[in-house]
Amino acid sequence: MTLPIARPLKLFVLAGEPSGDRIAADVVRRLRERTPVDLSGVGGEELSGQGLQSLFPMSDLAVMGVTDVLKRLPLLLWRIEQTARAIRASQPDIVVLFDAQDFSALLARRLRRKGYDRPILLYVAPSVWARSPGRAPKLVPLFNEVLAVLPFEPGVMSRLGGPPTAYVGHPALGERLTLRDAVDTGPMVLLPGSRDGELRRHLPLFRQVAAEVANHPAVSGFVIPTLPALAERLRREVADWPVPVTVISERSARAALYERAVLALAVSGTATLELALAGVPMVISYVMDGHQARVYEKINRPMIGLPNIVLKRLAAPELVLSQPDAGLLLSAVRVLLDDKAARQAQIEAFGEMSNLMEYGEADAPRQDPAERILAWWPRS
Repeated sequence: MTLPIARPLKLFVLAGEPSGDRIAADVVRRLRERTPVDLSGVGGEELSGQGLQSLFPMSDLAVMGVTDVLKRLPLLLWRIEQTARAIRASQPDIVVLFDAQDFSALLARRLRRKGYDRPILLYVAPSVWARSPGRAPKLVPLFNEVLAVLPFEPGVMSRLGGPPTAYVGHPALGERLTLRDAVDTGPMVLLPGSRDGELRRHLPLFRQVAAEVANHPAVSGFVIPTLPALAERLRREVADWPVPVTVISERSARAALYERAVLALAVSGTATLELALAGVPMVISYVMDGHQARVYEKINRPMIGLPNIVLKRLAAPELVLSQPDAGLLLSAVRVLLDDKAARQAQIEAFGEMSNLMEYGEADAPRQDPAERILAWWPRS
């Protein structure tokens, strides 16, 4: 008897920035271990490595802050319409939108208004717990399920009346290092962000800090780990810095760097989670644009660093600035360079965070993201 050939899962994915691209590629790999996948959507280099031919460049969606959004508004509106048309035309079994919160919500709303009734999942929960608790119920008509990368988010989403939410961990867990003791001396890691606006606002500050601490006995040099697409730009940017800076773009080189690093100065984002899982002490910074600053004050200046948010306490110092201030960054960095015990305390806190990320919370244990996605596949 000839068995029927299982048809592939028709999957549409959308990633709006490098962190989402990496998460999406990890999920596609997991799904292909279970079933053939017919992949379409929008993504970057990581998804391209999984065979995706992106509908348009992912960089079109990589914006942060009202100023950046307004500059690209006509293009963003067209990309929403273009993406919605592609989904309606191809009728995938499941749509998974990775982060890109505003774009994802607008796209899902456009699809639902046009009568699209197939499963739409949001991977990476919006930070409704920090910015807009009233937004959670508004997500219910848009998304069948939310897949969260922070362990406390399922409970928060449930309390706020949001969509069903499962904690699925984070790909960075696969790159955890055995936590070591704080080192006496080593390279200082600089992570100025990946979006254009972040780089514009942070690189000049990081330059000033690096120049001031270059002769500190704990600092043996400066390294910027970045994405291949940004490597040449960053090499040009740091070419005239008063101190030498090495730019690396190979992910395989990061583990060796993090094992030797004395500390990191990092823009708030996924990179801080990766640093914590590697046991790198850090100072977290973020320079806001005007709109972000007003919203941040309105919501009572919550913590922004992912390690701190997961731990629910300030394990690593945060400097959230409405105006560039290299002096404040420099002061925080010097305090940490001068105090090995403080660096060690961070590493120990990051060990606690790592366990939370690995297993989830008691009422929301970690689940496999591929299994959660396949649960929505009608297969017939």
